[in-house]
Amino acid sequence: MVLEQRTSIGLPVHHQPGGFDHAAVHRAPARLYVAHTANDTLDVIDCERDRYLHSIAGLTGVAGALVSDERQLVFTSNRGENTVGIFAPDAEEALVKVPVGIGPNGLAYDPGRNLLLAANVGDPKRPGSYTVSLVDVDKRALVANVAVPGRTRWTVFDPHQEVFFVNIADPPQIVVIDARHPTQIARVYDVPAAGPHGLDLDVAQGRLFCACDAGRLVCLEAQSGRVLDERELSGAPDVMFLNAKLEHLYVAIGDPGVIDVFDSRALEPLETVATERGAHTIAVDSDRSKVYAFLPQTHRAAVYVDTGERRV
Repeated sequence: MVLEQRTSIGLPVHHQPGGFDHAAVHRAPARLYVAHTANDTLDVIDCERDRYLHSIAGLTGVAGALVSDERQLVFTSNRGENTVGIFAPDAEEALVKVPVGIGPNGLAYDPGRNLLLAANVGDPKRPGSYTVSLVDVDKRALVANVAVPGRTRWTVFDPHQEVFFVNIADPPQIVVIDARHPTQIARVYDVPAAGPHGLDLDVAQGRLFCACDAGRLVCLEAQSGRVLDERELSGAPDVMFLNAKLEHLYVAIGDPGVIDVFDSRALEPLETVATERGAHTIAVDSDRSKVYAFLPQTHRAAVYVDTGERRV
């Protein structure tokens, strides 16, 4: 086995429909922040002891969390109120909200420029609402809204090229925003599968991993967009994370409720681990080789340890 389940963590019960969404780990204090959309909160977990600590309230429709270890900041995308949240981990009460576009979801961050990108899902009834918003974190202010071709999904920042990559569901594309000139699309990569959703970046190898609704995992060259490889998935994916240290790629699939694990070097499947139907989001603590799967039916986080096993 690659992933061995060690324990599970009870989390607050849902107050309304919505379950859990994107999560992120703050390495230094070993804290995990997960968007508990059903409760309009960010739930905080101690990754050393694997226990629930508390929740940060007042984040309407929170859909995502992102951590900057370089700047010691946490960001949230609050889809229900069209804002992003910004706070320091040791000063949660000082959280500041900045208005952005319609339905912020995916988040990416350039720590050098202190520039946050929010990928907005938009509203199909409102023309021109598919956008990405750029926020100057120093000034706590919106600096640009860039129109994109369709509904956004997840996004990542490439520190080598100094660009943001943003998945577009339809047409199936990855748009590239240059952090040095963030007021327009720099270039577009076509994705050969419907519904680009999960996205992560192998910085060392310059490769993008894109998990698509069509049940395909696509690997592209980050600099050119050239398709390098494709693999089949167990279903329509959502969140995906790379553990660069172990060269393992984890893809969360809510239906039937599994995590597909790949060797990222060869892009070969290692195993498929059952979680729970509807469990479409995960988090990765690479320092402790842990994977957290968020289980919406039982209000828990299942905790797995990656043994580092390879079979390819």
